[in-house]
Amino acid sequence: MSTALVTGASRGLGAVFADRLARDGMDLVLVARDRAGLERTAAAARRHGVSAEVLAADLSTPAGRAAAEDRLADPYRPVEMLVNNAGVENSDVFVEADLHDLQSQIDTNITAVMSLTHAALPGMIARGSGSVINVASFAGYLPAPGSTYASTKAWVLAFTDTMAASLPGTGVGMIALCPGRMRTGKHDAPAAPSPLWLDPAAVVDQCLRDLGRGRTLCTPGWLYRSVVGALEAPRRSMRAAARLAGRGRAKHGADAPPSTTRPAPVRTAA
Repeated sequence: MSTALVTGASRGLGAVFADRLARDGMDLVLVARDRAGLERTAAAARRHGVSAEVLAADLSTPAGRAAAEDRLADPYRPVEMLVNNAGVENSDVFVEADLHDLQSQIDTNITAVMSLTHAALPGMIARGSGSVINVASFAGYLPAPGSTYASTKAWVLAFTDTMAASLPGTGVGMIALCPGRMRTGKHDAPAAPSPLWLDPAAVVDQCLRDLGRGRTLCTPGWLYRSVVGALEAPRRSMRAAARLAGRGRAKHGADAPPSTTRPAPVRTAA
Protein backbone atom coordinates (compact mmCIF):
# COMPACT_ATOMS: atom_id res chain seq x y z
CA MET A 1 0.00 0.00 0.00
CA SER A 2 1.04 3.62 -0.51
CA THR A 3 1.76 5.73 2.56
CA ALA A 4 0.73 9.31 3.31
CA LEU A 5 2.17 11.49 6.07
CA VAL A 6 -0.35 14.04 7.37
CA THR A 7 0.64 16.81 9.76
CA GLY A 8 -1.83 18.43 12.12
CA ALA A 9 -3.76 15.15 12.01
CA SER A 10 -5.15 15.12 15.54
CA ARG A 11 -8.31 17.06 14.60
CA GLY A 12 -9.95 19.35 12.07
CA LEU A 13 -8.94 19.26 8.42
CA GLY A 14 -5.96 16.99 9.14
CA ALA A 15 -8.22 14.32 10.62
CA VAL A 16 -10.54 14.64 7.61
CA PHE A 17 -7.59 14.17 5.25
CA ALA A 18 -6.53 11.10 7.23
CA ASP A 19 -10.00 9.55 7.07
CA ARG A 20 -10.36 10.14 3.32
CA LEU A 21 -6.89 8.75 2.52
CA ALA A 22 -7.53 5.72 4.72
CA ARG A 23 -10.79 5.06 2.86
CA ASP A 24 -8.76 5.28 -0.34
CA GLY A 25 -6.53 2.50 1.01
CA MET A 26 -3.44 4.49 1.99
CA ASP A 27 -1.41 3.67 5.06
CA LEU A 28 -0.84 6.69 7.28
CA VAL A 29 1.80 8.43 9.34
CA LEU A 30 -0.02 10.92 11.57
CA VAL A 31 1.88 13.86 13.04
CA ALA A 32 0.79 16.42 15.64
CA ARG A 33 1.55 17.54 19.18
CA ASP A 34 -1.58 15.98 20.69
CA ARG A 35 -0.90 12.25 21.07
CA ALA A 36 -4.39 11.51 22.39
CA GLY A 37 -5.95 13.21 19.38
CA LEU A 38 -3.62 11.33 17.05
CA GLU A 39 -4.61 8.03 18.61
CA ARG A 40 -8.28 8.82 17.99
CA THR A 41 -7.58 9.65 14.35
CA ALA A 42 -5.44 6.51 13.99
CA ALA A 43 -8.12 4.28 15.52
CA ALA A 44 -10.71 5.64 13.08
CA ALA A 45 -8.35 5.11 10.14
CA ARG A 46 -7.55 1.52 11.08
CA ARG A 47 -11.22 0.63 10.78
CA HIS A 48 -10.71 1.01 7.02
CA GLY A 49 -8.10 -1.78 7.07
CA VAL A 50 -4.97 0.36 6.80
CA SER A 51 -2.06 0.88 9.16
CA ALA A 52 -1.77 4.17 11.01
CA GLU A 53 1.50 5.16 12.64
CA VAL A 54 1.41 7.87 15.32
CA LEU A 55 4.26 10.37 15.54
CA ALA A 56 3.75 12.89 18.33
CA ALA A 57 5.94 15.86 17.43
CA ASP A 58 5.83 19.62 17.85
CA LEU A 59 6.71 21.00 14.41
CA SER A 60 7.49 24.42 15.87
CA THR A 61 10.67 22.90 17.36
CA PRO A 62 13.82 21.65 15.63
CA ALA A 63 13.50 18.26 17.36
CA GLY A 64 9.89 17.82 16.25
CA ARG A 65 10.69 18.73 12.66
CA ALA A 66 13.71 16.41 12.65
CA ALA A 67 11.55 13.46 13.72
CA ALA A 68 9.13 14.04 10.83
CA GLU A 69 11.98 14.68 8.36
CA ASP A 70 13.67 11.41 9.31
CA ARG A 71 10.45 9.50 8.72
CA LEU A 72 9.94 11.14 5.34
CA ALA A 73 13.49 10.42 4.23
CA ASP A 74 13.51 6.76 5.31
CA PRO A 75 14.27 4.83 2.08
CA TYR A 76 12.95 1.57 3.52
CA ARG A 77 9.52 3.04 4.36
CA PRO A 78 8.77 5.42 1.49
CA VAL A 79 6.10 8.10 1.80
CA GLU A 80 4.21 8.76 -1.44
CA MET A 81 2.12 11.70 -0.20
CA LEU A 82 2.94 14.54 2.18
CA VAL A 83 0.08 16.68 3.49
CA ASN A 84 1.51 19.81 5.11
CA ASN A 85 -1.62 20.69 7.05
CA ALA A 86 -0.31 21.69 10.51
CA GLY A 87 -0.84 25.36 11.17
CA VAL A 88 -0.97 27.88 14.00
CA GLU A 89 -3.19 30.96 13.80
CA ASN A 90 -2.19 33.95 15.91
CA SER A 91 -5.07 36.39 15.67
CA ASP A 92 -3.37 39.19 17.63
CA VAL A 93 -2.44 42.39 15.82
CA PHE A 94 1.30 42.37 15.16
CA VAL A 95 2.34 45.15 17.57
CA GLU A 96 0.35 43.52 20.39
CA ALA A 97 1.40 39.91 19.75
CA ASP A 98 3.97 38.06 21.82
CA LEU A 99 7.19 37.67 19.83
CA HIS A 100 7.64 34.05 20.93
CA ASP A 101 4.14 33.21 19.70
CA LEU A 102 4.86 34.88 16.37
CA GLN A 103 8.06 32.89 15.96
CA SER A 104 6.24 29.65 16.82
CA GLN A 105 3.67 30.48 14.14
CA ILE A 106 6.42 31.03 11.57
CA ASP A 107 8.19 27.81 12.56
CA THR A 108 4.99 25.78 12.21
CA ASN A 109 3.44 27.44 9.16
CA ILE A 110 6.60 28.15 7.16
CA THR A 111 9.71 26.38 8.45
CA ALA A 112 8.00 23.01 8.86
CA VAL A 113 6.44 23.18 5.40
CA MET A 114 9.83 23.95 3.87
CA SER A 115 11.83 21.38 5.84
CA LEU A 116 9.35 18.51 5.47
CA THR A 117 8.99 19.15 1.74
CA HIS A 118 12.77 19.26 1.44
CA ALA A 119 12.96 15.88 3.18
CA ALA A 120 10.23 14.28 1.06
CA LEU A 121 10.99 15.45 -2.48
CA PRO A 122 14.33 13.69 -3.16
CA GLY A 123 12.88 10.24 -2.56
CA MET A 124 9.73 11.01 -4.53
CA ILE A 125 11.72 12.30 -7.49
CA ALA A 126 14.06 9.30 -7.39
CA ARG A 127 11.05 6.93 -7.42
CA GLY A 128 9.34 8.95 -10.15
CA SER A 129 6.09 9.38 -8.22
CA GLY A 130 4.64 11.24 -5.27
CA SER A 131 2.66 14.29 -4.26
CA VAL A 132 2.79 17.18 -1.79
CA ILE A 133 -0.27 19.06 -0.57
CA ASN A 134 0.42 22.38 1.17
CA VAL A 135 -2.56 23.78 3.07
CA ALA A 136 -2.64 27.55 2.63
CA SER A 137 -5.63 29.84 3.19
CA PHE A 138 -7.80 32.39 1.44
CA ALA A 139 -6.35 34.81 3.99
CA GLY A 140 -3.09 34.59 2.04
CA TYR A 141 -4.82 36.63 -0.69
CA LEU A 142 -6.95 39.03 1.33
CA PRO A 143 -5.47 39.35 4.83
CA ALA A 144 -7.01 41.16 7.75
CA PRO A 145 -5.09 44.28 8.86
CA GLY A 146 -2.05 43.38 10.95
CA SER A 147 -2.47 39.63 10.36
CA THR A 148 0.81 37.74 10.62
CA TYR A 149 -1.06 34.46 10.02
CA ALA A 150 -2.08 35.67 6.58
CA SER A 151 1.54 36.49 5.81
CA THR A 152 2.60 32.91 6.53
CA LYS A 153 -0.13 31.54 4.26
CA ALA A 154 0.89 33.93 1.48
CA TRP A 155 4.35 32.37 1.77
CA VAL A 156 2.85 28.87 1.41
CA LEU A 157 1.12 29.95 -1.80
CA ALA A 158 4.32 31.46 -3.25
CA PHE A 159 6.42 28.49 -2.16
CA THR A 160 4.08 25.99 -3.80
CA ASP A 161 3.93 28.06 -6.98
CA THR A 162 7.71 28.18 -7.37
CA MET A 163 8.38 24.58 -6.31
CA ALA A 164 5.65 23.13 -8.53
CA ALA A 165 7.21 24.88 -11.52
CA SER A 166 10.33 22.74 -11.12
CA LEU A 167 8.52 19.38 -10.95
CA PRO A 168 7.08 18.72 -14.45
CA GLY A 169 8.56 15.53 -15.87
CA THR A 170 9.49 14.13 -12.46
CA GLY A 171 6.25 12.26 -11.79
CA VAL A 172 5.77 14.33 -8.63
CA GLY A 173 2.88 16.76 -8.16
CA MET A 174 2.46 19.66 -5.75
CA ILE A 175 -0.66 21.67 -4.98
CA ALA A 176 -1.61 24.50 -2.64
CA LEU A 177 -5.01 24.12 -0.99
CA CYS A 178 -6.57 27.54 -0.43
CA PRO A 179 -9.80 27.16 1.57
CA GLY A 180 -11.85 29.83 3.27
CA ARG A 181 -13.74 29.29 6.49
CA MET A 182 -14.49 25.64 7.24
CA ARG A 183 -16.89 23.91 9.59
CA THR A 184 -14.18 22.14 11.57
CA GLY A 185 -15.36 23.32 14.99
CA LYS A 186 -12.43 25.71 15.31
CA HIS A 187 -14.65 28.74 14.68
CA ASP A 188 -18.33 29.38 15.42
CA ALA A 189 -20.12 28.69 12.16
CA PRO A 190 -23.75 29.66 11.44
CA ALA A 191 -26.26 26.84 11.42
CA ALA A 192 -27.72 27.92 8.07
CA PRO A 193 -25.87 27.07 4.84
CA SER A 194 -23.56 29.82 3.65
CA PRO A 195 -21.09 30.11 0.75
CA LEU A 196 -18.61 31.53 3.25
CA TRP A 197 -18.48 28.28 5.23
CA LEU A 198 -17.15 25.10 3.62
CA ASP A 199 -17.60 21.45 4.50
CA PRO A 200 -14.14 19.97 5.30
CA ALA A 201 -14.88 16.66 3.56
CA ALA A 202 -15.86 18.52 0.38
CA VAL A 203 -12.67 20.58 0.65
CA VAL A 204 -10.53 17.43 0.81
CA ASP A 205 -12.42 15.81 -2.07
CA GLN A 206 -11.89 18.87 -4.27
CA CYS A 207 -8.20 19.06 -3.37
CA LEU A 208 -7.56 15.44 -4.30
CA ARG A 209 -9.48 15.80 -7.56
CA ASP A 210 -7.47 18.87 -8.53
CA LEU A 211 -4.23 17.15 -7.56
CA GLY A 212 -5.14 14.25 -9.82
CA ARG A 213 -5.76 16.69 -12.66
CA GLY A 214 -2.26 18.11 -12.30
CA ARG A 215 -3.37 21.47 -10.94
CA THR A 216 -1.13 23.45 -8.59
CA LEU A 217 -3.83 25.50 -6.83
CA CYS A 218 -7.15 24.36 -5.37
CA THR A 219 -9.71 26.89 -4.11
CA PRO A 220 -12.89 25.11 -2.96
CA GLY A 221 -16.20 26.96 -2.94
CA TRP A 222 -17.61 29.03 -5.80
CA LEU A 223 -17.33 32.31 -3.89
CA TYR A 224 -13.68 31.91 -2.93
CA ARG A 225 -12.83 30.42 -6.32
CA SER A 226 -14.27 33.42 -8.18
CA VAL A 227 -12.26 35.90 -6.11
CA VAL A 228 -9.01 33.93 -6.34
CA GLY A 229 -9.59 33.39 -10.06
CA ALA A 230 -9.74 37.15 -10.59
CA LEU A 231 -6.66 37.74 -8.47
CA GLU A 232 -4.71 34.97 -10.22
CA ALA A 233 -5.58 36.02 -13.79
CA PRO A 234 -2.62 38.41 -14.22
CA ARG A 235 -0.20 35.83 -12.86
CA ARG A 236 -1.54 33.15 -15.20
CA SER A 237 -1.00 35.50 -18.13
CA MET A 238 2.55 36.23 -17.03
CA ARG A 239 3.31 32.51 -16.64
CA ALA A 240 1.96 31.77 -20.11
CA ALA A 241 4.03 34.60 -21.60
CA ALA A 242 7.14 33.35 -19.81
CA ARG A 243 6.60 29.81 -21.13
CA LEU A 244 6.14 31.09 -24.67
CA ALA A 245 9.21 33.29 -24.39
CA GLY A 246 11.23 30.35 -23.14
CA ARG A 247 10.11 28.18 -26.05
CA GLY A 248 10.91 30.98 -28.46
CA ARG A 249 14.44 31.31 -27.15
CA ALA A 250 14.94 27.55 -27.31
CA LYS A 251 13.65 27.39 -30.91
CA HIS A 252 15.80 30.32 -31.97
CA GLY A 253 18.84 28.64 -30.48
CA ALA A 254 18.06 25.33 -32.21
CA ASP A 255 17.47 26.95 -35.63
CA ALA A 256 20.38 29.36 -35.57
CA PRO A 257 23.07 28.50 -38.15
CA PRO A 258 26.47 27.49 -36.83
CA SER A 259 28.92 30.32 -36.49
CA THR A 260 31.29 30.79 -39.44
CA THR A 261 33.54 33.20 -37.60
CA ARG A 262 37.00 31.79 -37.18
CA PRO A 263 38.44 31.93 -33.71
CA ALA A 264 41.08 34.55 -33.15
CA PRO A 265 44.60 33.19 -33.35
CA VAL A 266 46.28 32.45 -30.06
CA ARG A 267 49.31 34.63 -29.56
CA THR A 268 52.20 33.18 -27.66
CA ALA A 269 55.09 35.03 -26.15
CA ALA A 270 58.29 35.14 -28.28
